[in-house]
Amino acid sequence: MLQTSRITKAVIPAAGLGTRFLPATKAMPKEMLPVVDEPAIQYVVAEAAKAGLDNVLMVTGRSKRALEDHFDRVPTLEAILEAKGDERRLAAVQESNNLGDIHYVRQGDPKGLGHAVLCAKRHVGDEPFAVLLGDDLIDARDELLTEMICVQQSTGGSVIALMEVEREKISAYGCADVAVVDGEDYVRVKGLVEKPAVEDAPSNLAVIGRYVLHPSVFEVLERTEPGRGGEIQLTDALQELSTHEGEGGGVYAVVFRGRRYDTGDKLSYLKAVVTLAVERDDLAELRPWLKDFAASL
Repeated sequence: MLQTSRITKAVIPAAGLGTRFLPATKAMPKEMLPVVDEPAIQYVVAEAAKAGLDNVLMVTGRSKRALEDHFDRVPTLEAILEAKGDERRLAAVQESNNLGDIHYVRQGDPKGLGHAVLCAKRHVGDEPFAVLLGDDLIDARDELLTEMICVQQSTGGSVIALMEVEREKISAYGCADVAVVDGEDYVRVKGLVEKPAVEDAPSNLAVIGRYVLHPSVFEVLERTEPGRGGEIQLTDALQELSTHEGEGGGVYAVVFRGRRYDTGDKLSYLKAVVTLAVERDDLAELRPWLKDFAASL
């Protein structure tokens, strides 16, 4: 049975401790680390909103109150900026308030991505939904989520995003074994392996942090035993769904060849900040400064 109603719900897991960024994340959620002048989480919510996903559930944990505050109004600050006539900063402050209807639920125990998605079951209900991981930022000029939603609605299954990586780096990712679907731009997923050894990887296609899932994934997650790292792995549930027939069965993939910025560790985070900053008109002086700085090394 194919989905015909519009998909409107997005789930954003945000309960991680951000240990790779300590001590910066000792008292601040890693999702609030600035990428130029916006926190990383705002890029993700804006991407969801652009794709029509205006009902967002953040799965959070302890010490994540700053996320709620960021997407709430600050009337005193807005009044000060308005009185100053600072329309540019006022608009920037208000932008995060208007990205959608944002809800929050706590994960409680850190039992993995699969468990975080399962925490969204009551909110999502019986309809397809998207999952966006905050470590992956997709450039606003690329339409990955929109394409994935179209594939989900045409196939009725679940959809993941894949990206080609260097073979020797595949062990850092979930890896997909895929088959071509005649006449289509997407592929069918035959199998998934979480962080395989290079010699065991079925391809160089890595799973990146975007999913559009059929609600049947919840039933599978409820009986999925902890896997790698003692956590409930979403990859394991999708592996099972890939072999299902009938409604909600089948897993498909869009191979993304656009612009993705990784903020998952310190080096990739810094690269993401610089890459996005040099494209900003208001930071035009950064590019020649970088050239001079690099030349001086």
